Amino acid sequence: MTRAMDGADSVSLSRAALPETKAGETERLEEPAPGPLRPRDYLYHYVPALDSLRSYTLRDFRHDLVAGLTVAAVAVPQAIAYASIVGLAPQYGLYTAIVMTAVGALFDSSRQLINGPTNAISIAVLSALAFVPAENRLEGAILLAFLVGLIQTGITLLRLGDLTRFISHAVIVGFTLGAGVLLVLDQLKHLCGVPAQGDAHEHFLVRFWRTMSHLGQIHWLTLVLGVGTIGMVAVLGWLNRRWRLRVPELLTAVAFMAALVWLFDLERRGVKVTGTIPAAAKLPSLEVPSVRWASVRDLAGSALAIAVLGLLEAIAMAKAIAARTRQKLDINQQALSEGLANLAGSFFQCMPGSGSLTRSNINVQAGAVTQWSGVLCAAAVATTLLLFAPLARYIPRAALAGILIVTAWRLVDRKHLIFHLRTTRFDAGIVLATALSAVVISVEFCILIGVFLSFVLFVPRAAHLHLSRLVLTSERVIRERQAGDLDCDRILIYSLEGELFFGAAADLEKHFEAIARRARNGVRIIVLRLKRVRNPDAVCLELFERFIEQMEQRKLTVLLCGVRPDVARVLTTSGLEARLGKQRIFLETAMPTSSTLDAVRHAYDLLAGDLCATCPRRGEQNKEVLYYMI
Repeated sequence: MTRAMDGADSVSLSRAALPETKAGETERLEEPAPGPLRPRDYLYHYVPALDSLRSYTLRDFRHDLVAGLTVAAVAVPQAIAYASIVGLAPQYGLYTAIVMTAVGALFDSSRQLINGPTNAISIAVLSALAFVPAENRLEGAILLAFLVGLIQTGITLLRLGDLTRFISHAVIVGFTLGAGVLLVLDQLKHLCGVPAQGDAHEHFLVRFWRTMSHLGQIHWLTLVLGVGTIGMVAVLGWLNRRWRLRVPELLTAVAFMAALVWLFDLERRGVKVTGTIPAAAKLPSLEVPSVRWASVRDLAGSALAIAVLGLLEAIAMAKAIAARTRQKLDINQQALSEGLANLAGSFFQCMPGSGSLTRSNINVQAGAVTQWSGVLCAAAVATTLLLFAPLARYIPRAALAGILIVTAWRLVDRKHLIFHLRTTRFDAGIVLATALSAVVISVEFCILIGVFLSFVLFVPRAAHLHLSRLVLTSERVIRERQAGDLDCDRILIYSLEGELFFGAAADLEKHFEAIARRARNGVRIIVLRLKRVRNPDAVCLELFERFIEQMEQRKLTVLLCGVRPDVARVLTTSGLEARLGKQRIFLETAMPTSSTLDAVRHAYDLLAGDLCATCPRRGEQNKEVLYYMI
C-alpha cells in the first residue's frame, strides 16, 4: 500500500528513511561549530575595503588607480558645478568629493559605487536652503549633511535597509534607462557648445528646451572635440578588445583633449573648459558642525527627505552595478556607508551627498576592481586641489560631455532591457513608467514612482488565492480532481493555496461561496487542506469563522488539515481553534503519516457507514489497513 507524507506531499523513500529529529527537520551530518568571531572578522565585515585587501594584487591596484584617476577627472568639475547649484564656494564641492568619496568607499558593500556630491541631492539641498540667508547657507548645508547622516545611520541600525529587497529589478532597469537618456540630453549643450539656458532649479525639460532652441549657435570646434572624444574612446575600446591591450580609454581621451586645448590655446577660440579650479593651502580641516535646535527643527523634514532620497539613489545605483558585475550586496552595510559618509563629511565642511550615477558608471567602465578605486579617486581630487589646479583647468567641457555620453550608452544593459520588455506586461510597465518619470519628472522621484507602481501592481497578484478540488479515486488515492472523476456526495475535499492577508479577502469569500453552493444534496463534511496557505490575518480568519458558522447552521462539519505551526498559532490566538474544536484541526506533521489522510479517516468515522453509491470504501472489511496519498 502507498503511504502518504503530508510534510512534503510526495517524499522519496530515501528521504523518508532518514532519522527524524525535531518536527520538520531531517537529521544532518555533524558540522564543526563555528568558533567565536575575532575582532578582525568584525572589522572585515563592517569595513569591506579592508576585506578586499586580503586578496588584493598589483594588477588590481593598477585597475583601481586608472579608474580612480579617470573618475577624478570628471569629479573635479562636477563637484564645482554642484557646489554652485547650492550657492556655495567651489572648494566645498571639492571637499565633499574628497571626504565623502573616501569614507563611503571604505564602508561600501558595492565595490564600484562612488559617493560624493550629486545633481539630485544638490537640487534637493538648494530647495531645503531656499529661505536661508546667503551668509548662513554654508552652515545650513553642513548641518543638513549631519542630520542626513544621523537619519541614514538610524535606518541602518533599525535594519530598514533590507526593505529595499522588495524593489523589483524592473525598477532598476527603468532607472538606468531613464537616467541614461537624461544624462545624454543634459550633456548635449556641452557637446555642442550651446550656452545653457534657464536657472539650475528649473525643471530639466524646460532648461533643455530653451537650450535646444539655440542650436543655431553650435560651436563647431567644441562639437569636434566632443565627438572626437566619443570616437577616440570607441576606437581605444575596440583596440583593447582586439589586441587585449590595457589602455585607459576614458582617461587617455580626456588627457589628449586637454593637451589639444593647451597646445593650441583653444580656449581663446571659444572652447569652454572647466575653468580655474580653486587651490587651497591645506585639505579640509576637522570642525564640529554647529547644531542649534532652531535650525534642526527647520531642516529636519528636508533632512529626512534627502536621507531617504540619497539611500534610494545609492542603493539603486549599487544594485544596477551588481546586476552587471554579479557581486553580492549587503544592503544594510550600503546604508551604513551612506550614513557614515554624510556624518564624516559634516565634520569637514561638506554638503550632503550620495552615490553618484555618472561617476560610478565611469568607475565601472574604467575597470575598477575594488572599493580602493574610490579612495584613490579622493586622493586624486585632493592632489588636484593642492597641486594641479592650473593643469586640470584645460579639460574641455565637451570632452567630459563625450565621456558622460559614452557612459550613458554603456550604462543601459540592452540585453536586460529587452528581456524585461518582452517577458511580461508587468515588467514592461514598470520599466517604461520608471524611465519616463526619470525624464519627465526627475531622477530622484522616478525610483519612488517605480517602487510605488511595483507595489500597486504586485499586491493584486499576491492576493490571488487558488482553490482546487480533491477526490478519492477508485484506486484509493486522494488527488486533484480530473475530468471523468466521480463525485462524492458525502465528503468534499478542497486545497487552498496563497497568501491569506486582507488583499486576498475577496478571492477567499468567492471560494467559500463556491464551496457553499457545491455543499448540497447529501454532503455532510467539508475537508479544507491549508498546507500551502501563508500569513493569515484577522480579515481572512474572520471570513473563515463566518464560513464555518454558516456551514454549521446547515448541519455540515468543517475539518481543517495540513495546518502548519505558524497557521496553528494564529488559529489559537484568534480564538478560531476554540470555536472549531481541536479534534477538527489536523496539524501538519513530518512523521510518516498524513494530516490529510487523518482528516479523511475522521470524516469517514463521522459518516458512520453513510457512504455514497460510488465510494471506493464501500464493502471494506478493515479500513485501518488502507492508505491514501496526495
